[in-house]
Amino acid sequence: MTKKYTFFYLFPLLLIFILACQPEKEKATGDTMIVTGKIEGLRKGTLYLQKIEDTLLVNVDSTLVKGSPNFEFKTLINTPEVFYLYLDKEDGNPLNDRILFFGEKGNIEINTLLKTFESSAVIKGSKNQELLQEHIAIKRRFNDQNLDLIQKYYQAQSDGKMKKADSIQQNLKNLQRRRYLFTINFAAQHTDQNIAPYLALTEVYDANFSLLDSIAIKMTPEVRKSKYGKEFIKYLKERREK
Repeated sequence: MTKKYTFFYLFPLLLIFILACQPEKEKATGDTMIVTGKIEGLRKGTLYLQKIEDTLLVNVDSTLVKGSPNFEFKTLINTPEVFYLYLDKEDGNPLNDRILFFGEKGNIEINTLLKTFESSAVIKGSKNQELLQEHIAIKRRFNDQNLDLIQKYYQAQSDGKMKKADSIQQNLKNLQRRRYLFTINFAAQHTDQNIAPYLALTEVYDANFSLLDSIAIKMTPEVRKSKYGKEFIKYLKERREK
């Protein structure tokens, strides 16, 4: 058999082998999420799109920003979930270099500044992100009150005013309880969004079981089938069996 005919004989087998060896990511399915934005002041750097997989932070995609502060990522997404935009600034400072955002299908826009990369971020395009930002804003008030009470507690101890210190300590416990109830009520009011199981898993996972179960019961079928919905249901099942 000549070399020419040997090639045509083997080609179909070679093609099948190549297709079988295609990377798994090319076979992935889901809806497309497009993340675009601008980092004012950035001239050169590497930007990473990241998410949590099996408790590990992994890179979904990356892009080299050079000259223009604009960027774009496209990735497939099955259900809304939290992503991170990480900027390798090469300044030796690990702070203020990662933006957390709730991703979902469609367009997500993130605009920020280089010097205050995380704190200056303005994120648009996600209903879950809007709810997350609302929750964070109120949570920040609780944190401010908590820090103020802690400062007063140590000052009372330093002054030898133990009764006052005990009273402040009780106020700290009450504040913690209020924060928990706020988060549980917030999640319960938005059980048609993925923010509900996400907050339950990350903010109040050790709360009273019946309170957490009340969130799960109200979740819509779509949310129950989502990434965080499944994880939340699994978590409750494991707690119930202990």
